[in-house]
Formats: sequence, C-alpha cells, structure tokens
Amino acid sequence: MELQGREVARGLRFPEGPVWLPDGSLVVVEIEGGTLARIWPSGQVERVAKLGGGPNGAALGPDGKIYVCNNGGFRWLTQPDGYLRPIGIAEDYETGSIQRVDLSTGAVEVLYTACNGLPLCGPNDLVFDGQGGFWFSDLGKVRARSMDRGAVYYARMDGSLIREAIFPVMTPNGVGLSPDGKTLYVAETETSRLWSWPIIGPGQVAMEPWPAPNGGRLVHGAPGYQRYDSMAVEDGGNICVATLVNGGISVISPAGELLEFHRAPEGYCTNICFGGEGRRTAFITLSGTGRVIAVDWPRAGLKLHDAPG
Repeated sequence: MELQGREVARGLRFPEGPVWLPDGSLVVVEIEGGTLARIWPSGQVERVAKLGGGPNGAALGPDGKIYVCNNGGFRWLTQPDGYLRPIGIAEDYETGSIQRVDLSTGAVEVLYTACNGLPLCGPNDLVFDGQGGFWFSDLGKVRARSMDRGAVYYARMDGSLIREAIFPVMTPNGVGLSPDGKTLYVAETETSRLWSWPIIGPGQVAMEPWPAPNGGRLVHGAPGYQRYDSMAVEDGGNICVATLVNGGISVISPAGELLEFHRAPEGYCTNICFGGEGRRTAFITLSGTGRVIAVDWPRAGLKLHDAPG
C-alpha cells in the first residue's frame, strides 16, 4: 500500500530522528545540516541548536530535554536532481557522541564519547527504558576498504554510566522496546534483519548461544536487496521499521510475520514516530528529498516508556 500523507516540512538537510512533543510540534535532527530543528504546527521550522558532526537519532527524555545520537559526520553527495545522500566518513570526523539539548535555550551538553576507553564510532538511534536509562545503537563507520563492527550500549541519562550490552552487531540501526519493556529490538541496516533480546536487568540482556552471531533471536529478515533503518513500536506490539532502497515502512509482528508494507515515495525513508491524538499519526522522514510527512496510521503507536506525563 502507498503512504498517503500531508507534508509537514520540506527543505530540511537530511532529516531523521523525529520526536513528537506534547505541544504538537515535532523535533527532527538534520544529519547533513548538523542541527536540531523544531517544526511547529504552522509549518514554521526553527533551528533550535547547532550540534555539529552528524546528529542521527533523537529521543525526548523524562526531564523534557532531547537526547541525540551523533554519528560524528558523513561526506555528502547532492545529485543533479537535488537528492541528497551520505557517501562516506567526514574528513573532519573525530568520534561519535551522545548529546543532550535544552529545547528552551538551545544549550548542548556532551554526555558520552566513549565506553571503557573505546570511542563511540557512529551512534545512531536510542530509546528510553523508563528506569532512568536508555539503549542506543552504534552502527560504526564505513571507510574505503574497511568498516566497523557495531554494538548496542546502555547508558544512564545523568551521565553516570555507560555499558556495552551487545557486541558484535552488523550495522545496528533502529532500537525499540516492546510494550511491556521486557524485549529489546534492534534493526540491522546492511542485513535488513530485525533481532530481539530479552531484557533481564538495566542494560542487561539474555544471550542466545552459538550459532547466533550476536546473541539475539532473529525476528525477521527481508528478502532481496533492502536495508533497515530506524523504528517505532505500535501500542499492540508490532514493530514498524523504516526501510531503505525499497522505500517504506515494514510492519512486523513480534512473531516475525511481515504484516504490511507501506510504500514511500522515495528510497531514503529513514524513520518513523507516533504522535497526535491517540498517537494515531505517523510522522515519517523522507531524508533524501528533505521532507517530513504525517500519515494517518491504522493503529495507535506505543506511549514511550519515559514519555513525560
């Protein structure tokens, strides 16, 4: 089925990480622009903060601040038709980081740049767990002849703890939690696979034995050449994974069945979040063309575990 929605904003520099706020505005990162932007219901776009590097994913913390996964930066190619896409590691890349932004002032803090002495390579997406912490993926960086092995981390929002929870993972991207908070989902970009792990404690998961390559349970693998990006979870537990190349939203049941595919008008359909009345509106980033659209969704999105109020 085709995504039918209204355009919320255009002219953004590779938007990602949509976060719906209770006042009806929407926050997105601009990866190429290095900013955090706020889209008001009127359609006005306000650049709230300059983050630098490559802000990639965002989440609203229980303190009302925005937490950002910053991948450290890409190189970019603008095609003749204006389509924008990342093509490699930025020349001035140093490290990835986790940042915190005060929406009222635009002040930016850096919470983490390393774990146990190892630099964060390319933090990508994060989700809060309702216990003062958050899970986040580190996809790593791709160079001309090598690429990093990725990982999933757990960190405290007060900056007091960061822990490597899962390693290695092949290009981990979207992360999400089941409605009961007992299952962690991670989408791999290059394999187009969705994995799950039972959560047994803050920052701890149960691991499947070999031959599981990452200790996870394979929930679903997409056929053909597709790539998985970020995700959001529905109230009923389905996992909505933004899908690249094919371009759209794959709706996958916890049992691993592909229930629906909502086709997007471009291949860089990178992320989805839920908001609006009853969380029945899906806000979807179409990054290559710099747009965000709002779609009436057939089911309600999950109220996030650490959402204020």
